[in-house]
Amino acid sequence: MDVTELWDAAPGWLNTASYGLPPRPAFEELQAVLTDWRHGATDWKPWDASVGRARAAFARLVSAPVADVSVSSTVSQIMSVVATALPPGARVVVPEIEFTSNLFPWAVAARVEPVPADRLAEAVTRGTAAVAFSLVQSATGYVTPLADVVAAAREHDALVVVDASQACGWLPVEVAGVDVLACAAYKWLMAPRGAAFAYLSPRVRERMRPLAANWYGGADEGGSYYGPPLRLAGDARAFDLSPAWFSFVGAAPAIELLNELGVERVRDHDVALANRFLTGLGLPPSDSAIVSVDAPGERLAAAGIRAAVRAGKVRASFHLYTTRDDVDRALDALT
Repeated sequence: MDVTELWDAAPGWLNTASYGLPPRPAFEELQAVLTDWRHGATDWKPWDASVGRARAAFARLVSAPVADVSVSSTVSQIMSVVATALPPGARVVVPEIEFTSNLFPWAVAARVEPVPADRLAEAVTRGTAAVAFSLVQSATGYVTPLADVVAAAREHDALVVVDASQACGWLPVEVAGVDVLACAAYKWLMAPRGAAFAYLSPRVRERMRPLAANWYGGADEGGSYYGPPLRLAGDARAFDLSPAWFSFVGAAPAIELLNELGVERVRDHDVALANRFLTGLGLPPSDSAIVSVDAPGERLAAAGIRAAVRAGKVRASFHLYTTRDDVDRALDALT
């Protein structure tokens, strides 16, 4: 079966780096739940079961123990809790071009040192508390050499903090050597906005305080509604936010589908289309599903091609529902 048949994408969507499109099973499951909500036809517990499904699917996606995965709504909330665990004035190395959800939390709580993205590893030195970066940069599509950064951080006992929002779903990702990996699910995981995940290593959890402690992080699921004493889970669930249920209803089947397809297959599909686009513009190929080019974006818009403009350049991004026809239509508009 042509994998694109699982989606109902209108032609010309080259903007997954802004938001992903749901596969049909995820959309239909969400519609059924919304109908139940509309009529008061069910308890909330079936919706909440989707949170557990999504957590387990994400853990599998990044090769993490389920007990080390926390659920949230935004990357900035996850990063803020980690950042406030650092000592005052701690030095945090960040890329010069970094999405602010993984920059502002560090700037509030620590002392940030921006460096070129391709010099992250060499910038980690004695006295570095953490290195925080996007595994794939949203503005440019640059893929950070994770192994090099992990090796440098381990040499100097620095935390490795990764925003994988633009990576998980198309790039094979594993949490080995990483202390924190956060991911907003509404892009390459193709979920509704409002679902996010965090891998929190046992090492980093020892330093953290559950600043948003709530009933959902209780040690006894369903038994922490009222009254003292404080009784939080002994694993990453202690850092859960109370979930936006419907976002996770859409997230669970979408991430399960990615696991079923295999992310290596997704990467091959996405990068091949990105390179078809680059080659058509006379540019060298890359290793990313996100490309940034100097091109007249208004021509794309006039042709019904939906892409984005970031840092003054056209940013095009290619995912499972993108077809060769989509790429060729974009090339026709630009050339």
